[in-house]
Formats: sequence, C-alpha cells, structure tokens
Amino acid sequence: MATVFLMAGLANLLPVLASAIELEVDPAHSNVGFDIKHLVVSTVHGNFTDFTGAIDLNEKDPALSKVSFTVKTDSISTNNAKRDAHLKSADFFDAQKYPEAKFVSTGLKSKGKDSYVLDGDLTIHGVTKKAQLKLVSLGKVKDPYGVERRMFQASTDIVRKDYGLTYNAALESGGVVIGEIAKLTIDVESTPKADKPAAAK
Repeated sequence: MATVFLMAGLANLLPVLASAIELEVDPAHSNVGFDIKHLVVSTVHGNFTDFTGAIDLNEKDPALSKVSFTVKTDSISTNNAKRDAHLKSADFFDAQKYPEAKFVSTGLKSKGKDSYVLDGDLTIHGVTKKAQLKLVSLGKVKDPYGVERRMFQASTDIVRKDYGLTYNAALESGGVVIGEIAKLTIDVESTPKADKPAAAK
C-alpha cells in the first residue's frame, strides 16, 4: 500500500518537476541599478557592472521557483571616479573586506497577473536581513539566434543603516548629504542554462 501511495505522489510531482527551467542571468542585457538622494533634493544614479544570477523557474507552480543573485561590490559605478572610490572604501561598502552582496530567495507569492512578491535573505556589508522585492514578469521572446529569453524586473527599498552603512554628513540648512534609503532596481534578461547567449548586439 505504501508503494502505491509513493507512486501516486511521484506521478503528481513529475509534471511540476518537468515544468522547472534553470535560467541564468545574461549580464550583457541586464542591469543592477540604484537611486539615492543627494543634498536632500537631487538624486544620484548608479549601478553595479559585475554580477551573476540564477533562476529555477517553475512555470506550473511559480511559488516553487527560486532565485539567487550575487553582486561584486567593487564594480559600483556612479560615473564619478572619486565618488566610486569612496563608495568602495571602508566608509561605505568596504569592498576589500566584503567583496560581494547577495540575495537568496526564500519564497514567492503571486500578487496578480505577472506580479509577485519575492521574499529572501539580502546580505550587504556582511549583514544579512530579510528582504522583500516586488517582482514583475515581463514575458518571454526568442531572439534572432533561437534562444528563448525571459525578462523580469525586481525592485525594493534598502535602508542603509540596516546594513551598517551609516556614513553621512549634516547640512547647515538641515538634513544630510546622503539619503537614508536607496531604491534598488534589477532588470533581468535570462536564458536557459544550457544555452549560451550570443555576443552582445
């Protein structure tokens, strides 16, 4: 009898497993960007240029999908060499001591058509906190080389002090030089792991 139940369970599980697709992020067509306030009213835009990501996508049951993402903190870029060097220093990311920032998903909940909430553990500056990202599935399309690409966008707000990023300076007029909240936006173009994307076009 136990064998019968086991076989029945496997029969129910196989369609779910069969719908799982291993995807990897194509860095040539993806972006990890952030915005943060400067001098209270203006905004500095930046991104990280060195990152990797993997998605175990289950199309039949999206809640079973998993996501992992790793960013090299030394790759931060705000189009200003002096500022970038400061951001890599011990005042901020301390890239030499903490060379990576990571996100590993722990759950996915549907919030309507193509919209989800992605829960996970976010590690920055050696500190790991629970994080929640808004995730939107932007669809899929075959490129000119026959590779099927899936697009996603994830976003969240990061409170700097939660991760020990407390450096700041006060303004005479009130407020501080650097905003306390960084808005993170990750635009992802992904391909099946077995397929290697063609050279960037």
